[in-house]
Amino acid sequence: MTDDDRDHRERGKRGRGPALSRRSLIAGVAGAAGLGVGATAIARSADSAGASVHGGDVIEFYGEHQAGVTTPPTAHVNYIGFDLAADSERQAREALAGILRVWTEDAARLTRGAPALADSEPELARVPARLTVTVGLGPGSFTRTGLEGRRPRWLHPLPAYPIDRLDERRWPQTDLLLQICSDDPITVAHATRVLTSNVAGRIRLRWVQRGFRNARGSQDEKVTMRNLMGQVDGTVNLGPGDFDTLVWDDGGEQPWFAGGTSMVLRRIAMDLDRWQELDPASQELTVGRRLSDGAPLSGGGEHDDPDFDKLVDGLPAIPASSHIARARHRTPAEQFLRRGYNYDDPPEPGPDGVLPISNSGLLFAAYQRDVDTQFAPVQARLAEHDALNEWTTPIGSGVYAILPGARRGQALGQSLLA
Repeated sequence: MTDDDRDHRERGKRGRGPALSRRSLIAGVAGAAGLGVGATAIARSADSAGASVHGGDVIEFYGEHQAGVTTPPTAHVNYIGFDLAADSERQAREALAGILRVWTEDAARLTRGAPALADSEPELARVPARLTVTVGLGPGSFTRTGLEGRRPRWLHPLPAYPIDRLDERRWPQTDLLLQICSDDPITVAHATRVLTSNVAGRIRLRWVQRGFRNARGSQDEKVTMRNLMGQVDGTVNLGPGDFDTLVWDDGGEQPWFAGGTSMVLRRIAMDLDRWQELDPASQELTVGRRLSDGAPLSGGGEHDDPDFDKLVDGLPAIPASSHIARARHRTPAEQFLRRGYNYDDPPEPGPDGVLPISNSGLLFAAYQRDVDTQFAPVQARLAEHDALNEWTTPIGSGVYAILPGARRGQALGQSLLA
């Protein structure tokens, strides 16, 4: 009996079972960044209801790159972090190979609107609504499986930044990551359950982070998302012409990784209770953009370049401590693809037992060839002196190698494990 046969039999059995002043900000340093856009062909699922508006939209799973990176962001996302459950190096490597086979097969089916093997709720698979499933490996996947020699150089935790208050108990770095995106929250929930339960004996679930954006169709898809601070989030971002040089790996360092990319996932808590005490003008000075339309305070439209030398009443129109001033790239290399989602979880009591009004923030995902040269320098500047740090706190952080895409008949990670 082959490993695939065992996988299918085991899964079959389970399936049958039951006011700041401008001057005060001048002294101090950058933007509310956040989303990634790209061009991806969308087909129509044959299994979806014909009357649906967007529910039958399908994004191809197979290809040179995994979907869910340069693909236009959907309305909902689940990020799920796992650790390998195996004890020995040999067991961990076999477990990883099995997990990637199962996830490849199930994701290929679910993303086209077909039930996964041993799917106990097949009816929930019929509305893919641009479902994408993206798989990433953390540093532990390489050290625990004896594949350390194939680990990309940049795949390590980020430096310790002074603004970080990382909750390692709740949001630790994990061995594996699933990113599940769709315009339908039921589809996301179903795919999360199926992909998790079908490898349950090989992994330990560490966390699920749920995020959302504007519902599809609620506004023009070209309009920039707003975060829960009310600010546009992701105005400055990479375009399709940048993907081959700044996002997708060329295999120069690790040949097996050609077509993959790196991902930094940061969970950023927002103190909305104190943020709402600021007057709108102070909020704008903190970020460097107008609330009404996202345009830089130097003038123009949202997508016009900010003029950091422009003066108003003898002072910079955009404070040097503002978010966009600190976040702007200083070299061509300091660019990455942003893809942000809001989160809004039930409030939790603080140390004094008082329940805050909100427990909200941003799930900030950044994709780039090299974390060390593209993402880290920008994050270091923000950590050093960003006016927005007064109201935002990173509480979770992880770095992952997003695997190259899979060809038909192959499994994700095949080039790594060959």
